[in-house]
Amino acid sequence: MLGLIQRVKQASVVVNSETVGAIDQGILLLLGIQKTDTQDTANKLIDKLLSYRIFSDSDNKMNCSVQQIDGGILVVSQFTLAADTKKGTRPSFSSAAPPQQAEALYDYFVAQLRSKHPKVATGIFAADMQVSLINDGPVTFMLEIE
Repeated sequence: MLGLIQRVKQASVVVNSETVGAIDQGILLLLGIQKTDTQDTANKLIDKLLSYRIFSDSDNKMNCSVQQIDGGILVVSQFTLAADTKKGTRPSFSSAAPPQQAEALYDYFVAQLRSKHPKVATGIFAADMQVSLINDGPVTFMLEIE
């Protein structure tokens, strides 16, 4: 499971000219689900996401998690993160989970995350989404869970 996280001042996702998810300060998570991912993988990523220290403390050091700052999390499905880009000039998506498997795991991920954190917004799985954000820093990390 792949999670590209960005520390944001605000972020939103629009589908068909309608805002379907938005947060203020927090994390924008672009979530890539691979064929080998399971509910256990999702749980591990959730735990890491909630405890990952990317927000500044009083000494301006990255020592605080999204939970500690009471920030929001915007989850957007992003199958292109699973692309193999090592060869050629066209990405291969052979490691990405098939849509039915990915959607079930995405739904599980969101439900579990919401049970552990009160401020979770989402995009719409497999929709054509427009994502807007104000990246804070910029601070961006790739979280990989096997």
